[in-house]
Amino acid sequence: MRKPLAAALLALALAGAGAAPAVAAPAVAGTATVTAAPAATAAAAGTATKDRTATIQAVDFAGTVSLSNCSGSVIRFPNSADSDPALVLSNGHCLETGFPGPGEVIVDQASSRSFGLLNSSGTRIATLRASKVAYSTMTDTDITIYQLTRTYAQIKSSYGISPLTVADTHPVAGTAIKVVSGYWKRIYSCNIDGFVYRLKEGDWTWKDSVRYTSACNTIGGTSGSPVIDNATGKVVAVNNTGNEDGERCTENNPCEVDASGNVTVRQGINYAEETYQIPACFGVGNKLNLNASGCVLPKP
Repeated sequence: MRKPLAAALLALALAGAGAAPAVAAPAVAGTATVTAAPAATAAAAGTATKDRTATIQAVDFAGTVSLSNCSGSVIRFPNSADSDPALVLSNGHCLETGFPGPGEVIVDQASSRSFGLLNSSGTRIATLRASKVAYSTMTDTDITIYQLTRTYAQIKSSYGISPLTVADTHPVAGTAIKVVSGYWKRIYSCNIDGFVYRLKEGDWTWKDSVRYTSACNTIGGTSGSPVIDNATGKVVAVNNTGNEDGERCTENNPCEVDASGNVTVRQGINYAEETYQIPACFGVGNKLNLNASGCVLPKP
C-alpha cells in the first residue's frame, strides 16, 4: 500500500513489469497492478459457456483516469442521471491530503485535484477537475470518491467518453476480471480467487476484500484502478494492496484474518476492495446520503 513509486520503477527496470511484486502504493506514490492474462480465465473460473462468451464486454481504458500518484475511473451508479455531476473513484490511501486514519471518514472536503481522462486506447484526451472529495476512508474499505466540476453529459459531449458503471451486487468467486491502470496505461487480467473476512495492514482493517488469483501482481501506481467484470463491463472492486515481503499484517504486507481470528499470510498475493455497497449511499443528483436505506459505508 505504501511502496514508493521510485522503488516500483526500479523494480520494473531491473526485473520487468511481470516480475515485480504485488503491492498497493502510498498517497505519495500510488499502487500499480500488473497482471498477466491467464490463457483461459473464463474457463478456469468454471463459468464460461458459449452463450456467456458471446456477451463478454470489451474492456479498454475509456473512462479511466490517471492521478498524480494513483489510478482511478469516472464512475456512475445504476440510478445516476446524465445530468448529474460526474464522480471519480480511487483509493482512500490515494487522497491528496494523506492517508485517512483508522476510523476517520472524510465527507464534502474541498478539492481541486486534476485527473487525466483516457480514451479507449489509453491516450490522455482531457483534464478533469474535482470540486470536492465527496467521501474518503480507509476504514472497512479503501476508497475516495471525488465529485467533478462537469456532468456525465458534458464529458460525453466534449470527449465522447462514458463513465464506468458500478455494479450493485456482490462479486462472485471465479469471475474473470481486468484491472485497468490509468497511471500505467496497462490492463491486467486474472480471476477473483475468493473473499477475505478481514484484511489487516498496519493500522487499517478492511472487510470482505477481494483476493486475486496469482496472475494479478500489483506494483506502485495502480492503486485505485477499477476492477472490471469481463462479462458485464461493470466495476466490482477497486484495486488496493498486496503482500510484498511475506511479513505478517504490516504495511505493504496485509494478512488475512478469518472469522475465528486465524491469520494467513500469502506473499505475492494481491487484493481489492468491493464496491457493490457504494451505490446505496448516493441518491438523486449523485448526492451522498450515509443515512440512506441500505448504506453501510462508515460514517464520520
